[in-house]
Amino acid sequence: MADQDHEYGFGTRAIHSGAIPDPVTGARATPIHQTTSFVFDSAEHAASLFNLQTFGNVYSRISNPTVAVLEERVASLEGGRAALACATGMAAQMTALLAILKAGDHIVAASTLYGGTVGQLGIGFSRLGIETTFVDPEDPENFRKAIRPNTRAVYGETLGNPLVNVFDIEPVAQIAHEHGLPLVIDNTVASPYLCNPFAFGADIVVHSATKYLGGHGTTMAGVVVESGKFDWGSGLAAKNFPEMLEPSRAYHGVKFYETFGDFGYTMKARMEVNRTFGATLSPLNAWLILQGIETLHLRMQAHCRNALRVAEFLSEHPLVGWVNYPGLPGSPHHALAKKQFRPVDGGPGASGILTFGIRAGDAARAGERFIDACEFLSHLANIGDAKTLVIHPASTTHRQLNEEELARAGVRPDMIRLSVGIEDVEDILWDVDQALRKAV
Repeated sequence: MADQDHEYGFGTRAIHSGAIPDPVTGARATPIHQTTSFVFDSAEHAASLFNLQTFGNVYSRISNPTVAVLEERVASLEGGRAALACATGMAAQMTALLAILKAGDHIVAASTLYGGTVGQLGIGFSRLGIETTFVDPEDPENFRKAIRPNTRAVYGETLGNPLVNVFDIEPVAQIAHEHGLPLVIDNTVASPYLCNPFAFGADIVVHSATKYLGGHGTTMAGVVVESGKFDWGSGLAAKNFPEMLEPSRAYHGVKFYETFGDFGYTMKARMEVNRTFGATLSPLNAWLILQGIETLHLRMQAHCRNALRVAEFLSEHPLVGWVNYPGLPGSPHHALAKKQFRPVDGGPGASGILTFGIRAGDAARAGERFIDACEFLSHLANIGDAKTLVIHPASTTHRQLNEEELARAGVRPDMIRLSVGIEDVEDILWDVDQALRKAV
């Protein structure tokens, strides 16, 4: 995929990027390199590898050929410079931030994040001496107002989970850059097929590859992607991140930005965080995610088409009080979705997640009855599966949040979240309708 005279399309890169036929066996599928470690050519070769003077494999906690294919493929699909695979999406998020944060630092993050992210940033990181301020992302100026002298990252999600709000990347990126800060964007719900945050100014992208990238609910994985465009070495950024320029105490005194340039951040995350904390991805799981990515462009089109049909159906249903889906023309996020997301069938491809509330006296209880009445919609805590999934966020994925945090995240007591799959849409509509009628 290195021909500079031809720009390959998304589907071609989803199938081929990072992979070549195995030079030893001729195998066309990427092999699973199920090994802990790799033989050195000589003592000199080993020393050069450990000194980061030569690229190669030492130990699978640091790098592995199968995992490297996944890293190169996701970097290509995101339009990034380099990527680092991790054991889970939460591990990718942690790795992305700990590569540039230390005790005493501060994050400004959207308040509408996934509940586990709110817990990691708001509670887990606070135990490490890293504080997070959560702001309403509807007004980009809220991020500017919350930035402090010790702020070192700005964080958001392209599509919030479960609120499905669209994050306005461009103005927030401009605000972050004015202060010499990187904008980190979780692109899990949109996937690189629908949105490329780097095109709007984001600097680091993270994924829970467990979701749409894998696509089948079988495999845990996460990925961090670097744009290669953030200048760590000048202006306010150099002042904010001296550790990118100074000799690393954690790895042989290497200067990551000086040595590796536009992928210095990724190398720092790999060698100082993943190598040390060990949240690495197994070769088998990397291989399984690669299988999912090969059909990502096809699945995302199907998810978007089905989700829009379901959202339209719910909007007209007499038993439904409200529906939230950016693909609907009446959504307050519809115009921004059209700007940031790839079109599917003429409208914005707004992914497969939507939320709604039942019109009932006790809507929260009706929501529970709806879930129990579903025939083939699966009640479980995941999204991005080929199968349609349903859950009540307030009592499950966001249960750890208090009432104030739930309100800030937009999680209502009556909210039902659907992750619309790629089954025949008429069957999905049938199951939704019959469950609604049994719920009230």
